[in-house]
Amino acid sequence: MTEAVIVSAVRSPIGRAHKGSLREMRADDLAAQMVRAALEAVPALDPHSVEDLMMGCAQPAGEQGYNIARIVAMQLGLDTVPGTTVHRYCSSSLQTARMALHAIKAGEGDVFISAGVETVSRFGLGKSDGLPDTKNPAWFAPMERTKQLAKDPDARWSDPRDNGELPDIYIAMGDTAENVAQVRGVSRAAQDEWAVLSQNRAEAAAARGFWTTDITPVVLPDGTVVSADDGPRAGVTLEKLSTLQPVFREHGTVTAANCCPLNDGAAALVIMSDTRAAELGLTPLARIVATGVSAMTPELMGLGPVGAVRNALANAKMSISDMDIMELNEAFAAQVLPSIEDIGMDPEKVNVNGGAIALGHPFGMTGARMATTAIHALQERDEQFAVETMCVAGGQGMAMILERLS
Repeated sequence: MTEAVIVSAVRSPIGRAHKGSLREMRADDLAAQMVRAALEAVPALDPHSVEDLMMGCAQPAGEQGYNIARIVAMQLGLDTVPGTTVHRYCSSSLQTARMALHAIKAGEGDVFISAGVETVSRFGLGKSDGLPDTKNPAWFAPMERTKQLAKDPDARWSDPRDNGELPDIYIAMGDTAENVAQVRGVSRAAQDEWAVLSQNRAEAAAARGFWTTDITPVVLPDGTVVSADDGPRAGVTLEKLSTLQPVFREHGTVTAANCCPLNDGAAALVIMSDTRAAELGLTPLARIVATGVSAMTPELMGLGPVGAVRNALANAKMSISDMDIMELNEAFAAQVLPSIEDIGMDPEKVNVNGGAIALGHPFGMTGARMATTAIHALQERDEQFAVETMCVAGGQGMAMILERLS
């Protein structure tokens, strides 16, 4: 059977939104640089033979609107390459990889670009009438029931459907993390400990030179070259993190340090059939083994990876013990810890180079970024299988299993 293989994988540095290194970069320009780099990594491939450019973007409006995938194709002079923009919030560019997998398996194409971009810094710039003009558009204001939880330290989360009500579908993501922490008994100390681990692992990876391999530098409009993530901090300790105040609920446990920040970034994968790769004399980086999606009550969306990983493993006919590394998107430490427990992951194999708490989480980019990092981590460690997964706003989860081939 024809397999879907990744023949190149690149990702930009991740900038801090509004104040970071990529704040002046338009989303289309940033994405175009990464797509160009991904294509240049495969010189045997004629870029005009790409059958679809699929771009994940969680906020496809303003400068990120008007089908940014097609805009990027035109920027690169690929007039004959179609483009589509895909929106599944935090897993948008993982969804594009899944679409490439399905098209190849169905025999409806051989060469695809799976990419993702998010520039939270610039969302709202160049906006059309009616678009929100806010610095934080993805974290929608909490609805009435969530506001009650935020005000009352003794209030407990309960499934609204037990009372014949509908869940708050797009409540503030931080409130969903507080709900998970409350329901699963995840302490503030445990969250801070995981955040310190994420930062320390990212710092150690930098010391080894891992990020030099993982990151493709970006050239800013003024010619400045950015080659490192803004987020990782050296020397982070539990003592430092324990002094921070909660940010979503007065008596809560989620702080600015034990959740991901707002970010800018882009990533791109070239995915093709193994038969086309062989025709071109290419040695693929990895094979897409299987994917999985899941859904649950939106107010506990942080636990979405649990069902998604289980479904991906079932589709692959594998178990979690077969995975050598696990990339679990750190939207919040509050949801990472119970997800690890429920899936049965070995914490020592999870985010071995740090996760989004340290690196950042540009929503549309994250799926492709995690695939890139997972491939490079497998190469560095000379291991075979990885699973990447994330929770998704609205009460979803998504996962993908990769097998390293080179």
